[in-house]
Amino acid sequence: MATQAKFLFDADFSDGPRPKQAEPAITADAHQAALAEAEARGYHSGVTAAEAQLRTEAERQTAAALARIASGFEQLAASLKNVEDRFEAEAVEVAVAVARKLAPQLIAREPLAEIAALASECFRELLKAPHVVVRVNEGLYATARESLEDIARARGFEGRLVVLGEPDIQAGDCRIEWADGGLTRDRAATEAAVVEAVERYVIVRRGVTIPHPEFATRPNQ
Repeated sequence: MATQAKFLFDADFSDGPRPKQAEPAITADAHQAALAEAEARGYHSGVTAAEAQLRTEAERQTAAALARIASGFEQLAASLKNVEDRFEAEAVEVAVAVARKLAPQLIAREPLAEIAALASECFRELLKAPHVVVRVNEGLYATARESLEDIARARGFEGRLVVLGEPDIQAGDCRIEWADGGLTRDRAATEAAVVEAVERYVIVRRGVTIPHPEFATRPNQ
């Protein structure tokens, strides 16, 4: 028995000419070139995007670093100002402490120096005053009287000069009185005023409310 041939659906039984097979629209070389170009564009775009991202991150980090540096400079400036204020306050304290220690020694060496200087200025302004009274420490009475009389004559004072010794006046201090006025040299009161001013200055400079113990007001010794 003869074997029957299988029917093939892709067979063309028409009598007309067969259509030509469509040729590819692009050659293999052109395809490879286009693919390479696309890959290059993609690579370039990726590199450009990565570089832009890196620049942005670098700029952000630089800005943050500059901000930290600026903050550091501000803190440093504030610290230096605090140190400067503290040094200034300490310098004033030292100066006043030294003056307080030296003043009694200087007065003991030249007890009439400040009295003579003050009286000399007064006599210059009181040439026509009828009388002037100068009160000094009683231990300095004799020396002070002679010195003050010489000063009054040298200044041309025409009134009456009265020198009195007082037990309650400290050496180096004095009270000068005339008809319508007078003035007092009181080292203890002056020192207390200076100490108070220094305490206020130190409080402002140091930002504290407790005065330095070295400058606490204490009785004159």
